[in-house]
Amino acid sequence: MYPFGKRKARLIPYLYLSIPLLLYVVFGFGPSLVTVLFSFTDATGVRGQAWSFVGLENYKTFFGASNAGDRLDAIGRSLYFAFAVVIIQNAVGLFMAILINKKLRGDKLYRAVFFLPVVLGVTVSGLIWQLVANPLGGPAQSILNFFGTSSNFFGDYNIAFELIIFVQIWMYMGYSMTIFLAGLQTIPSDLYEAGYMDGASGWKAFTNITFPMIAPSFTVNMLLSIIGALQTFDIIYVLTGGKFNTTTLAFDVYATAFGTGTADYGLASAVAMIQFLFVFTISMVALFYLRRREVEV
Repeated sequence: MYPFGKRKARLIPYLYLSIPLLLYVVFGFGPSLVTVLFSFTDATGVRGQAWSFVGLENYKTFFGASNAGDRLDAIGRSLYFAFAVVIIQNAVGLFMAILINKKLRGDKLYRAVFFLPVVLGVTVSGLIWQLVANPLGGPAQSILNFFGTSSNFFGDYNIAFELIIFVQIWMYMGYSMTIFLAGLQTIPSDLYEAGYMDGASGWKAFTNITFPMIAPSFTVNMLLSIIGALQTFDIIYVLTGGKFNTTTLAFDVYATAFGTGTADYGLASAVAMIQFLFVFTISMVALFYLRRREVEV
Protein backbone atom coordinates (compact mmCIF):
# COMPACT_ATOMS: atom_id res chain seq x y z
CA MET A 1 0.00 0.00 0.00
CA TYR A 2 2.96 2.31 0.51
CA PRO A 3 5.41 1.52 -2.30
CA PHE A 4 7.45 4.66 -1.57
CA GLY A 5 7.24 4.45 2.22
CA LYS A 6 5.23 6.39 4.77
CA ARG A 7 5.01 10.02 5.87
CA LYS A 8 7.50 12.22 4.00
CA ALA A 9 8.66 9.33 1.81
CA ARG A 10 5.24 9.30 0.15
CA LEU A 11 6.05 12.72 -1.32
CA ILE A 12 9.01 11.39 -3.34
CA PRO A 13 7.06 10.62 -6.57
CA TYR A 14 5.47 14.08 -6.45
CA LEU A 15 8.92 15.61 -6.08
CA TYR A 16 10.11 13.75 -9.17
CA LEU A 17 7.03 14.88 -11.10
CA SER A 18 7.47 18.48 -10.03
CA ILE A 19 10.78 18.83 -11.86
CA PRO A 20 9.50 18.10 -15.42
CA LEU A 21 6.30 19.99 -14.57
CA LEU A 22 8.35 23.05 -13.64
CA LEU A 23 10.37 22.75 -16.85
CA TYR A 24 7.16 22.53 -18.87
CA VAL A 25 5.70 25.63 -17.19
CA VAL A 26 8.90 27.63 -17.72
CA PHE A 27 9.70 26.58 -21.28
CA GLY A 28 6.31 25.49 -22.64
CA PHE A 29 3.17 26.76 -20.98
CA GLY A 30 4.70 30.06 -19.85
CA PRO A 31 5.88 31.19 -23.31
CA SER A 32 2.51 30.17 -24.74
CA LEU A 33 0.73 32.49 -22.32
CA VAL A 34 3.17 35.28 -23.17
CA THR A 35 2.40 34.75 -26.86
CA VAL A 36 -1.31 35.17 -26.18
CA LEU A 37 -0.56 38.35 -24.21
CA PHE A 38 1.75 39.79 -26.87
CA SER A 39 -0.82 39.20 -29.59
CA PHE A 40 -2.87 42.07 -28.08
CA THR A 41 0.07 44.48 -27.87
CA ASP A 42 2.36 46.47 -30.15
CA ALA A 43 5.51 44.92 -28.62
CA THR A 44 8.55 45.05 -30.87
CA GLY A 45 11.01 43.01 -28.83
CA VAL A 46 13.43 45.94 -28.65
CA ARG A 47 14.79 46.21 -25.14
CA GLY A 48 13.74 49.40 -23.36
CA GLN A 49 11.06 50.31 -25.89
CA ALA A 50 7.63 50.81 -24.36
CA TRP A 51 4.68 48.83 -25.57
CA SER A 52 0.96 49.04 -24.97
CA PHE A 53 -2.21 47.04 -25.45
CA VAL A 54 -3.83 47.54 -28.84
CA GLY A 55 -6.70 45.07 -28.52
CA LEU A 56 -7.55 43.26 -31.75
CA GLU A 57 -5.52 45.56 -34.01
CA ASN A 58 -2.95 42.87 -34.82
CA TYR A 59 -5.69 40.45 -35.85
CA LYS A 60 -7.32 43.16 -37.97
CA THR A 61 -3.95 43.81 -39.61
CA PHE A 62 -3.59 40.12 -40.42
CA PHE A 63 -6.96 40.04 -42.16
CA GLY A 64 -6.61 43.61 -43.50
CA ALA A 65 -7.62 44.36 -47.06
CA SER A 66 -4.12 45.46 -48.03
CA ASN A 67 -2.53 42.05 -47.45
CA ALA A 68 -5.56 39.75 -47.36
CA GLY A 69 -4.55 38.18 -50.68
CA ASP A 70 -1.07 37.23 -49.45
CA ARG A 71 -2.48 35.77 -46.23
CA LEU A 72 -5.06 33.70 -48.09
CA ASP A 73 -2.35 32.48 -50.48
CA ALA A 74 -0.23 31.41 -47.48
CA ILE A 75 -3.17 29.55 -45.95
CA GLY A 76 -3.93 27.89 -49.28
CA ARG A 77 -0.33 26.77 -49.67
CA SER A 78 -0.38 25.40 -46.12
CA LEU A 79 -3.42 23.27 -46.92
CA TYR A 80 -1.95 22.14 -50.24
CA PHE A 81 1.37 21.34 -48.56
CA ALA A 82 -0.32 19.36 -45.77
CA PHE A 83 -2.62 17.45 -48.14
CA ALA A 84 0.19 16.41 -50.49
CA VAL A 85 2.62 15.49 -47.70
CA VAL A 86 0.08 13.53 -45.63
CA ILE A 87 -1.23 11.47 -48.55
CA ILE A 88 2.04 10.72 -50.31
CA GLN A 89 4.22 10.32 -47.21
CA ASN A 90 1.87 7.81 -45.59
CA ALA A 91 1.20 5.93 -48.82
CA VAL A 92 4.91 5.53 -49.57
CA GLY A 93 5.70 4.78 -45.91
CA LEU A 94 3.06 2.06 -45.77
CA PHE A 95 4.24 0.55 -49.07
CA MET A 96 7.86 0.42 -47.89
CA ALA A 97 6.82 -1.01 -44.50
CA ILE A 98 4.91 -3.83 -46.22
CA LEU A 99 7.93 -4.67 -48.38
CA ILE A 100 10.35 -4.69 -45.44
CA ASN A 101 7.91 -6.73 -43.36
CA LYS A 102 8.21 -9.54 -45.91
CA LYS A 103 11.67 -10.31 -44.46
CA LEU A 104 13.61 -9.43 -47.59
CA ARG A 105 17.34 -9.96 -47.65
CA GLY A 106 19.03 -6.85 -46.29
CA ASP A 107 15.85 -5.54 -44.65
CA LYS A 108 17.84 -4.00 -41.79
CA LEU A 109 19.94 -2.07 -44.28
CA TYR A 110 16.78 -0.80 -45.98
CA ARG A 111 15.40 0.37 -42.63
CA ALA A 112 18.57 2.29 -41.91
CA VAL A 113 18.70 3.86 -45.37
CA PHE A 114 15.06 4.97 -45.34
CA PHE A 115 15.28 6.29 -41.77
CA LEU A 116 18.57 8.12 -42.35
CA PRO A 117 16.97 11.41 -43.54
CA VAL A 118 15.11 11.65 -40.21
CA VAL A 119 18.43 11.48 -38.36
CA LEU A 120 20.18 13.98 -40.64
CA GLY A 121 17.98 16.87 -39.60
CA VAL A 122 16.42 19.71 -41.55
CA THR A 123 19.49 21.86 -42.15
CA VAL A 124 21.69 19.02 -43.41
CA SER A 125 18.91 17.64 -45.59
CA GLY A 126 18.22 21.09 -47.03
CA LEU A 127 21.88 21.68 -47.83
CA ILE A 128 22.14 18.26 -49.48
CA TRP A 129 19.23 19.01 -51.81
CA GLN A 130 20.55 22.50 -52.52
CA LEU A 131 23.79 20.92 -53.73
CA VAL A 132 21.95 18.25 -55.73
CA ALA A 133 19.69 20.85 -57.36
CA ASN A 134 22.34 23.52 -57.85
CA PRO A 135 21.49 25.12 -61.23
CA LEU A 136 25.20 25.85 -61.81
CA GLY A 137 26.42 22.30 -62.28
CA GLY A 138 24.63 20.17 -59.70
CA PRO A 139 23.87 16.50 -60.47
CA ALA A 140 20.21 17.22 -61.23
CA GLN A 141 21.19 20.01 -63.64
CA SER A 142 23.70 17.71 -65.35
CA ILE A 143 20.94 15.17 -65.98
CA LEU A 144 18.69 17.86 -67.47
CA ASN A 145 21.54 19.13 -69.63
CA PHE A 146 21.87 15.62 -71.06
CA PHE A 147 18.27 15.92 -72.29
CA GLY A 148 18.87 19.43 -73.61
CA THR A 149 16.95 21.36 -70.96
CA SER A 150 17.60 23.16 -67.66
CA SER A 151 15.87 24.43 -64.53
CA ASN A 152 16.41 26.78 -61.60
CA PHE A 153 14.84 24.17 -59.29
CA PHE A 154 14.31 25.91 -55.93
CA GLY A 155 14.58 29.25 -57.70
CA ASP A 156 11.75 28.46 -60.12
CA TYR A 157 8.36 29.96 -59.29
CA ASN A 158 6.57 27.08 -61.01
CA ILE A 159 8.16 24.11 -59.24
CA ALA A 160 9.93 25.39 -56.10
CA PHE A 161 7.01 24.63 -53.78
CA GLU A 162 6.50 21.14 -55.21
CA LEU A 163 10.20 20.42 -54.75
CA ILE A 164 9.93 21.45 -51.10
CA ILE A 165 7.02 19.03 -50.72
CA PHE A 166 9.20 16.29 -52.22
CA VAL A 167 12.05 17.04 -49.80
CA GLN A 168 9.63 17.06 -46.84
CA ILE A 169 8.31 13.63 -47.83
CA TRP A 170 11.85 12.34 -48.36
CA MET A 171 12.87 13.51 -44.88
CA TYR A 172 10.01 11.98 -42.90
CA MET A 173 8.86 9.00 -44.97
CA GLY A 174 11.16 6.79 -42.89
CA TYR A 175 9.42 7.91 -39.71
CA SER A 176 6.01 6.91 -41.07
CA MET A 177 7.47 3.64 -42.36
CA THR A 178 8.80 2.75 -38.91
CA ILE A 179 5.43 3.30 -37.23
CA PHE A 180 3.62 1.27 -39.89
CA LEU A 181 6.22 -1.49 -39.62
CA ALA A 182 5.69 -1.68 -35.85
CA GLY A 183 1.96 -2.07 -36.46
CA LEU A 184 2.43 -4.73 -39.14
CA GLN A 185 4.64 -6.82 -36.89
CA THR A 186 1.86 -7.06 -34.27
CA ILE A 187 -0.53 -8.81 -36.68
CA PRO A 188 -0.67 -12.55 -35.91
CA SER A 189 0.23 -14.76 -38.87
CA ASP A 190 -2.75 -16.96 -37.98
CA LEU A 191 -5.08 -14.28 -39.34
CA TYR A 192 -3.46 -14.44 -42.76
CA GLU A 193 -3.56 -18.25 -42.75
CA ALA A 194 -7.25 -18.21 -41.86
CA GLY A 195 -7.93 -15.57 -44.48
CA TYR A 196 -6.04 -17.55 -47.12
CA MET A 197 -8.20 -20.59 -46.39
CA ASP A 198 -11.27 -18.39 -46.91
CA GLY A 199 -9.94 -17.12 -50.21
CA ALA A 200 -8.55 -13.81 -48.97
CA SER A 201 -5.14 -13.18 -50.50
CA GLY A 202 -3.32 -10.25 -52.06
CA TRP A 203 -5.46 -7.11 -52.12
CA LYS A 204 -8.34 -8.76 -50.22
CA ALA A 205 -6.00 -9.72 -47.40
CA PHE A 206 -4.69 -6.18 -47.26
CA THR A 207 -8.12 -4.52 -47.15
CA ASN A 208 -9.75 -7.03 -44.79
CA ILE A 209 -6.88 -7.95 -42.47
CA THR A 210 -3.83 -5.69 -42.75
CA PHE A 211 -5.47 -2.29 -43.03
CA PRO A 212 -8.00 -2.78 -40.20
CA MET A 213 -5.32 -4.22 -37.89
CA ILE A 214 -2.97 -1.26 -38.36
CA ALA A 215 -5.72 1.32 -37.76
CA PRO A 216 -3.99 2.71 -34.61
CA SER A 217 -0.71 3.09 -36.50
CA PHE A 218 -2.57 4.76 -39.33
CA THR A 219 -4.18 7.22 -36.89
CA VAL A 220 -0.85 8.09 -35.29
CA ASN A 221 0.88 8.59 -38.63
CA MET A 222 -1.91 10.71 -40.04
CA LEU A 223 -2.02 13.01 -37.01
CA LEU A 224 1.75 13.37 -36.80
CA SER A 225 2.07 14.14 -40.50
CA ILE A 226 -0.85 16.60 -40.45
CA ILE A 227 0.52 18.54 -37.47
CA GLY A 228 4.08 18.37 -38.75
CA ALA A 229 3.18 19.54 -42.26
CA LEU A 230 1.04 22.44 -41.06
CA GLN A 231 3.84 23.59 -38.72
CA THR A 232 6.66 23.25 -41.23
CA PHE A 233 8.72 26.37 -41.86
CA ASP A 234 12.32 25.27 -41.32
CA ILE A 235 12.85 23.39 -44.58
CA ILE A 236 11.22 26.29 -46.45
CA TYR A 237 13.63 28.68 -44.78
CA VAL A 238 16.66 26.55 -45.65
CA LEU A 239 15.72 25.91 -49.29
CA THR A 240 14.07 29.14 -50.47
CA GLY A 241 13.79 31.56 -47.55
CA GLY A 242 10.09 31.90 -48.32
CA LYS A 243 10.73 33.25 -51.83
CA PHE A 244 9.38 31.97 -55.17
CA ASN A 245 5.81 31.54 -53.91
CA THR A 246 6.73 29.14 -51.09
CA THR A 247 5.44 31.10 -48.08
CA THR A 248 3.06 29.19 -45.80
CA LEU A 249 1.19 30.31 -42.70
CA ALA A 250 3.80 28.70 -40.43
CA PHE A 251 6.62 30.47 -42.28
CA ASP A 252 4.65 33.71 -42.01
CA VAL A 253 5.01 33.54 -38.22
CA TYR A 254 8.80 33.49 -38.53
CA ALA A 255 8.89 36.10 -41.29
CA THR A 256 6.72 38.52 -39.31
CA ALA A 257 8.88 38.25 -36.20
CA PHE A 258 12.36 38.06 -37.70
CA GLY A 259 12.18 38.44 -41.47
CA THR A 260 11.61 42.18 -41.72
CA GLY A 261 13.77 45.16 -40.96
CA THR A 262 11.87 45.95 -37.76
CA ALA A 263 10.68 43.26 -35.36
CA ASP A 264 6.97 43.12 -34.69
CA TYR A 265 6.42 40.63 -31.90
CA GLY A 266 2.83 41.73 -31.41
CA LEU A 267 1.73 40.95 -34.95
CA ALA A 268 3.91 37.82 -35.03
CA SER A 269 2.21 36.59 -31.85
CA ALA A 270 -1.20 37.20 -33.41
CA VAL A 271 -0.17 35.21 -36.50
CA ALA A 272 1.12 32.46 -34.19
CA MET A 273 -2.25 32.31 -32.42
CA ILE A 274 -4.06 32.08 -35.76
CA GLN A 275 -1.63 29.35 -36.79
CA PHE A 276 -2.36 27.48 -33.54
CA LEU A 277 -6.13 27.66 -34.06
CA PHE A 278 -5.63 26.61 -37.68
CA VAL A 279 -3.61 23.51 -36.76
CA PHE A 280 -5.76 22.68 -33.72
CA THR A 281 -9.02 22.77 -35.68
CA ILE A 282 -7.77 20.59 -38.53
CA SER A 283 -6.12 18.14 -36.11
CA MET A 284 -9.26 17.77 -33.99
CA VAL A 285 -11.43 17.15 -37.06
CA ALA A 286 -8.93 14.56 -38.31
CA LEU A 287 -8.71 12.91 -34.88
CA PHE A 288 -12.50 12.66 -34.63
CA TYR A 289 -12.74 11.05 -38.06
CA LEU A 290 -9.80 8.66 -37.52
CA ARG A 291 -11.04 7.54 -34.09
CA ARG A 292 -14.48 6.83 -35.50
CA ARG A 293 -12.86 4.88 -38.31
CA GLU A 294 -10.95 2.75 -35.79
CA VAL A 295 -14.22 1.81 -34.12
CA GLU A 296 -15.92 1.00 -37.43
CA VAL A 297 -13.16 -1.29 -38.66
